[in-house]
Amino acid sequence: MAEFKSDIEIAQEAQLLPIAEVAAKAGLSEDLLEPYGRTKAKVDIHALADRPRKGRLVLVTAVNPTPAGEGKTTTSIGLADALNRLGKQTLLALREPSLGPVFGVKGGAAGGGHAQVVPMEDINLHFTGDFHAIGAANNLCAALLDNHIKQGNVLGIDPRRIVWRRCVDMNDRQLRSVVDGLGGVANGMPREDGFDITVASEVMAAFCLASDLMDLRRRLGRMVVAYTFDRAPVTAHDIKAEGAMAALLKDAIKPNLVQTLEGNPAFVHGGPFANIAHGCNSVIATTTAMRLADYVVTEAGFGADLGAEKFLDIKCRATGLAPSAVVVVATVRALKYNGGVPKAELGTENLAALKAGLPNLLRHVFNIRDVYGLPCVVALNAFPTDTAAELALVERRCGELGVRVALSEVWAKGGEGGEALAREVVRLCDEPSELRFAYELGESVLDKLTAIATKVYHADGVELAPAARRQLSQLEAQGFGDLPVCVAKTQYSFSDDPAKLGAPEGFTITVRNLRVSAGAGFIVALTGDIMTMPGLPKVPAAEGIDVTEDGRIVGLF
Repeated sequence: MAEFKSDIEIAQEAQLLPIAEVAAKAGLSEDLLEPYGRTKAKVDIHALADRPRKGRLVLVTAVNPTPAGEGKTTTSIGLADALNRLGKQTLLALREPSLGPVFGVKGGAAGGGHAQVVPMEDINLHFTGDFHAIGAANNLCAALLDNHIKQGNVLGIDPRRIVWRRCVDMNDRQLRSVVDGLGGVANGMPREDGFDITVASEVMAAFCLASDLMDLRRRLGRMVVAYTFDRAPVTAHDIKAEGAMAALLKDAIKPNLVQTLEGNPAFVHGGPFANIAHGCNSVIATTTAMRLADYVVTEAGFGADLGAEKFLDIKCRATGLAPSAVVVVATVRALKYNGGVPKAELGTENLAALKAGLPNLLRHVFNIRDVYGLPCVVALNAFPTDTAAELALVERRCGELGVRVALSEVWAKGGEGGEALAREVVRLCDEPSELRFAYELGESVLDKLTAIATKVYHADGVELAPAARRQLSQLEAQGFGDLPVCVAKTQYSFSDDPAKLGAPEGFTITVRNLRVSAGAGFIVALTGDIMTMPGLPKVPAAEGIDVTEDGRIVGLF
């Protein structure tokens, strides 16, 4: 039996190319690089801004995540390697991992097996410092806001209506709700406050939707940070914060260039959560990749009901992007879990459970094809326990919808294991298609929410809690009604109840809070128990991570 190697062992044994050689594959000259060591670099995008977008965009999404694992990032990386093996000049554009999940339960986000972006330890831990810069910019705004109140409050800010929270890139439930400003007049005004995780911050969202540094500066200035005693919005521009915030982000805004295990170029840049924010890598990384390559593979976070919906309805709408093909990743194991099989029994053939769980995949496929009008393929991520009968059942049911299934073996074989998927993606990219949105911007906020709930989640409708109704009236009165909506919802279900697996019916989505992210350019709708500061599990992944005497990271995967 072949020796099993962990992801980090596979990554650490790889012989990485100097980053200048990787850049050359992407058509980037060395003078455009700002190296961070031998194997990472930021790219100066100014010299590329006038190049037209030529690449065909391929979006990778998935079924709702389960404890069985789906392998969306692994599939994205393997697909890019496979396309390059077929002679198609291809670039990856992925999100940066947050330290919260790395040390929590999900782990890192650099792929797995023989389909990884490397150096995976660096990418998962600090990387080039982008998230630290985003957190610093966010917290600078918070400090300036509280200082304005302390120094006379000429804007008449109501301390009870401050909506800007500090952030830290860590799962830390203790910081969800705090009281600060204690200790007397010299230490500020006592008030209830709280922290968000950095990837849930509006600075992260604006960072990933900005087209360049000046656009980011404008977006930062539009952010609503508080309200006056007269309930008028106060922005970061009003407290003169956007310039210094942009200064902290001037290097972070440049996309990060790394490589796959097969030496192919990849941009890894930005990283909002999809269950809280919009779940896509930066617009700058995506559009830069499209100026350089013939094919660009990117992913959207969690299941297609979250990441893909926001990628299409928010990111594509804002930028004019449109995928030429969509890959929906699934596993037999995940579908059986959706059919009611416990995790410990997923390795046993169970056609009845697979049949019961398949509607989850089929609903996502239906949405991509019939709601958004895009061609798609199902990438069935292979596991050794999959049986021929199970694989045939998935292929048959998808075929009834007119969608092909490609078996993906990229975890075990790298790009070679993704060639069948790559050939189907190339075929789909040659098919004519036209992106449709789930709603139009001119509709009311409630109608937009209803459209997402009924068309994408297949719910019966939307209910607004009393607080959300009041907030809706206020937001529309302030002129924010034409913005798209970003639904913060559990990733585990089409519904707002994580226990409703498969393809539930007969439910409504309850929106408990609405708030504007004017800089990012959308309204956030909070549903269910979604919180913007996650907590650690009973046994955090951090307990298994260590460093050796020579500085080598172990236990990361």
